[in-house]
Amino acid sequence: MLQPKYVSLAIVSVLVFSGVCLPIAAMAQEQEPVLEEVNVQADKLQPAAMSSAVSTDNLQQMRAATSDTASLLANTPGVSLYSAGGVSSLPAIHGLADDRLRIKVDGMDLIASCPNHMNPPLSYLDPASIGTLTTYAGITPVSVGGDSIGGTIIAETREPVFAANGEDLLTQGEMGAFYRSNGNVRGGNIAVAAASEHINLSYTGSSVQSDNYKAADDFKTSTATGRLGHTLPQDEVGSSAYESINQTLGLALKGGNHLLDTQLSFQKVPEQLYPNQRMDMLENEQKSINTRYVGQFNWGELEAQVYEEQVEPHHMDFGDDKRVWYSMMMPVGMPCSPIGPGCAYGMPMDTESTNTGINLKADINLDDRNLLRVGGLYQEYSLDDWWEPSGGMMGPGVFVNINNGQRDRAGLFSEWESRINPEWLTLLGVRYEAVNMNAGDVQGYEDTNGMMMMPSNQRADAAAFNAEDHERTDDNWDLTALTRYTPDTNADIEFGVSRKTRSPNLYERYTWSTWGMASIMNNFVGDGNGYVGNIDLDPEVANTVSATFDFHSTDRQWEIKATPFYSRVDDYIDAVRCTSGAACTPMNQMARDQFVVLKYENQEAELYGVDLSGRMPLASTAAGDFGLQGLVNYTHGENRDTDDDLYNVMPLNATLTLTHKLGGWENGIELVAAAAKDDVSGVRNEIKTAGYSVTNLRTSYSWEQVRVDVGVDNAFDKMYYEPLGGAYVGQGTTMGINSIPWGVGVPGMGRSVYAGITYRF
Repeated sequence: MLQPKYVSLAIVSVLVFSGVCLPIAAMAQEQEPVLEEVNVQADKLQPAAMSSAVSTDNLQQMRAATSDTASLLANTPGVSLYSAGGVSSLPAIHGLADDRLRIKVDGMDLIASCPNHMNPPLSYLDPASIGTLTTYAGITPVSVGGDSIGGTIIAETREPVFAANGEDLLTQGEMGAFYRSNGNVRGGNIAVAAASEHINLSYTGSSVQSDNYKAADDFKTSTATGRLGHTLPQDEVGSSAYESINQTLGLALKGGNHLLDTQLSFQKVPEQLYPNQRMDMLENEQKSINTRYVGQFNWGELEAQVYEEQVEPHHMDFGDDKRVWYSMMMPVGMPCSPIGPGCAYGMPMDTESTNTGINLKADINLDDRNLLRVGGLYQEYSLDDWWEPSGGMMGPGVFVNINNGQRDRAGLFSEWESRINPEWLTLLGVRYEAVNMNAGDVQGYEDTNGMMMMPSNQRADAAAFNAEDHERTDDNWDLTALTRYTPDTNADIEFGVSRKTRSPNLYERYTWSTWGMASIMNNFVGDGNGYVGNIDLDPEVANTVSATFDFHSTDRQWEIKATPFYSRVDDYIDAVRCTSGAACTPMNQMARDQFVVLKYENQEAELYGVDLSGRMPLASTAAGDFGLQGLVNYTHGENRDTDDDLYNVMPLNATLTLTHKLGGWENGIELVAAAAKDDVSGVRNEIKTAGYSVTNLRTSYSWEQVRVDVGVDNAFDKMYYEPLGGAYVGQGTTMGINSIPWGVGVPGMGRSVYAGITYRF
């Protein structure tokens, strides 16, 4: 149930709009509008920065194949995916992932409220709800960036539709269902809307449930899970099951050139298990209200937004495939009693957060060649992260991981876009943000170092953290300069430079325990290691130069793009072996081929590479239209202080797709390949992966209001490991840092047949 304040905010939004905008609509029925209707979109200059949008066809085809919205970006130039939970992959752009990107969901800046980032922004959207999905992978304009050093991903749900003037009530909707064989994945979605000329009321809902998936072959030697009587086959990827439910109620009001859209959203995830995390998400509830106003005027366009998001509860513990009972007296995995120093049940971890934001933006048409964008934002984010006692070393008190963490942003930007002549277009932008962070004092499970707790040194770590000043304020500046040259209708050449800044997240700054067991629970990169925060981290600053060469036919039936890039990152937040604290021993500093404890540290880094993409028609015959699409990505990342490779950078990879269309049929044969991942982070003992190639088949048929999608992923059941899959820690005794085998990666999914049907009305 939505809290009363959410309902109140929605009512206020409706009343405000009713009092201001609806009278305009009423007047429009009686006389000529006072304000001439203006189509600002048609008058806008073409955006200077090149972006990549997932096509409508691809969005529709992928809905049956995946429940992970981030995976819809898999064929986007420059984008790769960190493997995580079934609906929670973390996108990376040119080797920069997660919080290093600006990810906007219907204009909201959402934040992963979890020490393992199990609830990232895109996980709150079902693929069926996506209207547009746009990526800025080269030079990102300051108007869509902020507090990031990578690119920007903008996800928008479908826009409200209104009845035409004079028409009766408009009703529309769709229903869909799908099934995927590997993992026994089943789910469905519904969307309905009723609209007059001025009011649109809508509802969308979706659900999905999956068991563990299987690799194409055996990839492990152990079948034990740590639970008495519970084992997993050697080809089954433990802790990969999930379930998710999404619901959104929308009310949109339109009066003349003014639109107010309010959405109330609710997500419940009963469970999402993680093969590359030592914990699992066993409950997550998100509630949000998002109100946006768009007004079109003769001078341009005004956008205003206010939103609030709450994540409560977010609960983690061990799922079915990980050991729950820990006892000094009983056999492994056997329940014990009473709960106390000698008997522990699980390791409960809880998080709550509130995220409130205001966004303002104006596009001002200075003249037919010049456009000025100005805007600002204010965001307040608070988070509490605590772990209840559960026996054994987890007690007798509450472990406070982050106490009243605060991360507030206030920013302003200005961006001037100018078309000097038909051939040349320029963009200049500047953005300033103040990021204020703070957190309260902390404590370990035990306030004093008793016999059981001496190895953890919790009291000493907490005292050292509490003695420091926790408040930090960062003054961050972003700059963008970009130009585009269009010599004719068959070419666009873009060149740009940028400076982008990101402040640390709460977990990078404020996690404090050097105890091995606590540190491994603070890991959002999936490498199996433990991480300790650093209050004194400085913001990351990336200086980037990039170009895009886009050659195409006038109708874009064929095109080829190349985007080389280079980024030099000052104060890059990397990791070093910790040198002081319970687990920060000489053995930890020198260890190879095992999991270790690391501390966040500012260092210097560089990333460079190139994205290549293209498509071309092959033949148009009586048998249909044949085409070819291709994509090649290469990124190299290096720590300039240590000459170590940066963690989790995707190796050279390529996708080649043969397409076919005939009437209502759309077919494709897709080859996905990646080189061996030999450039790995030594400080993290990152796992290498072999090169691979897999083949995917898909077909779709549309007839009137019905669409059917059928496909086979990994058609030849090829065994491979995900280059960005992290370490496999999906089963067994995961609480101990090296109580599970090191060196096993997370395998990709074996053959999976899927089918989906969609009916529109």
